[in-house]
Amino acid sequence: MCRHLAYIGAETTLAAVVSEPPHGLYEQSWAPRLQRYGTVNADGFGIGWYPAPGSADPAPHPSGQAPPADEPPADKPPARYRRAVPIWADGNLPDLTRVVRSTAVLAAVRDATAGTCQDESAAAPFAHGRWLFSHNGAIPDWPALPDDLGEPVTAAEVATLEARCDSVLLWLLLSRRLAAGEDPAHVLADTALRVAAARPGSRLNLLLTDGRSITGVRHGDTLWYRTAADGEPPGVLVASEPDDRDGWREAPEHSLLTATATGVRTRPLTPPRDACPDAPGAALPPA
Repeated sequence: MCRHLAYIGAETTLAAVVSEPPHGLYEQSWAPRLQRYGTVNADGFGIGWYPAPGSADPAPHPSGQAPPADEPPADKPPARYRRAVPIWADGNLPDLTRVVRSTAVLAAVRDATAGTCQDESAAAPFAHGRWLFSHNGAIPDWPALPDDLGEPVTAAEVATLEARCDSVLLWLLLSRRLAAGEDPAHVLADTALRVAAARPGSRLNLLLTDGRSITGVRHGDTLWYRTAADGEPPGVLVASEPDDRDGWREAPEHSLLTATATGVRTRPLTPPRDACPDAPGAALPPA
């Protein structure tokens, strides 16, 4: 099992999201309170973030000119920092998280599933284009999953896999549908339902962001969310378990979560009949 979180909101440091909150993700790597499978998350970690507005970006702007200072951060590709060591063992992390700022973050600490590889390529978040993804859970007999779902993986796709891991294979199945333009809420809900039917006992807590919105699934473990309190900068945090701050609410088991920086919505995990209200960037009312 693992612990993970996603944040969207006012610009802040990575440390304010990952390591500074009491009993936040950093502490959950060695002392999770709600983790049902495994006891520590010491098999690696990863942090993905979107450059804050006005930050330097080596990629050329489509116009051929320097990007405007107020360009939305999600128009720039996310960056990732991943290691195969426990998060507390990385001596470079405190300085990195202290100075890097972002308006959207996805981070995870890993407890590896048996039979998966142990290097940093298996540590979330996984990326494709503007998307970042994390899977908190496990899928039994995952190598045979694509054929059982009727979505076989080609030899060319196998060659692109970052790691031998259930989460990486799941991300391949998801990301090729996202790349085809399907709505993220529909993709996550439909895939989670189909995997759960094909592999009873699967644990599928999923987090996906494009830097503007968060889409999540709770199936098989806990998932919580917190909107900024009065007097705090606007923002939403979704996580496997809450830190010690007030204001957390638990997403129901077997539910789909959609969020922007101003609100969160949860609903039963069924394929959405109309995905438009939850399209990226749509404002959602507070739960």
